[in-house]
Amino acid sequence: MLTWLFVIILAYLFFSLAYLGDKLVLSGPPKPASYTFFVGIFSVVMALLLPFVGFALPSSALLPWIIITAIVYVTGLYSMFCALEKFDVSKVMTTIGATQPIFIFVLGWLFFGSGTMGKTNIFAFVLLLLGSVISSFEKSRKATGEYLKITIFSSLMFSLDYILQKNIYTNADFWHGFIWIRLFVFLIALFFLFSKKARKDIFAKRGVLDKKNRIVFFFSQTSGGIANVLQSFAIFLAPVAFLPILNSLRGIQYIFLFLIVLFFSVFLPKILKEEISGKIILQKIVSIILIAAGLAFLVF
Repeated sequence: MLTWLFVIILAYLFFSLAYLGDKLVLSGPPKPASYTFFVGIFSVVMALLLPFVGFALPSSALLPWIIITAIVYVTGLYSMFCALEKFDVSKVMTTIGATQPIFIFVLGWLFFGSGTMGKTNIFAFVLLLLGSVISSFEKSRKATGEYLKITIFSSLMFSLDYILQKNIYTNADFWHGFIWIRLFVFLIALFFLFSKKARKDIFAKRGVLDKKNRIVFFFSQTSGGIANVLQSFAIFLAPVAFLPILNSLRGIQYIFLFLIVLFFSVFLPKILKEEISGKIILQKIVSIILIAAGLAFLVF
């Protein structure tokens, strides 16, 4: 069994829990600067791990890459929330999820050269990508130029973050690389305080951290934090050639989320209820079959 495969599947389970929390917190479209700020600020808790892994400063050669990676991640996060403010969440996440593996494949080749992914693994990648797209697809309006610009840019930033993380983990141990990236994400998030409009959204009375949302927000961010650790660890473990496959497994996250929402809709409809049609169930079954087939080609 491929260790990175188990780790990334577990990561996507926690990402689905984090996404559920975000869904409950955000009664309306998120304020991009505000939500990016709080997600970035929460990254500082990773510094609590330093006493357990030992304090060590990054080398002068690695430090610029760590800073660039943090900037790229925050930029991707902010642009994603800008897209979510203007367009449907399902539409945005589908576009980002579908294009990211392709960007990772191209960027991985540019940064690290040609990989060693064989024909069987390429076929598995195609199946996983199809399963991911089908699982997340919802019929929506025709894409506009503005929509494509902002979603493709966000996808590119998240893809570049994948590659830059791999570059850092190739030249440093996992924990120190991961913690220093998160510390700089925290520092970069502080720059939103220099914007008057962003400060207004961040400190609004009915903001992300009001009494109604506080517990759910911290649950969401804790789940997201665990998911980020696991995803980064999977990036650390996986060979460069397998990074597109790593990302194409995102369809598993959509399936986890569907099952969680289905559970709430049936047993706890007062907390969360969504209409689950036969067409949606069939769509999820097809995606599950494709993802299962892709996993089978990877493992066997």
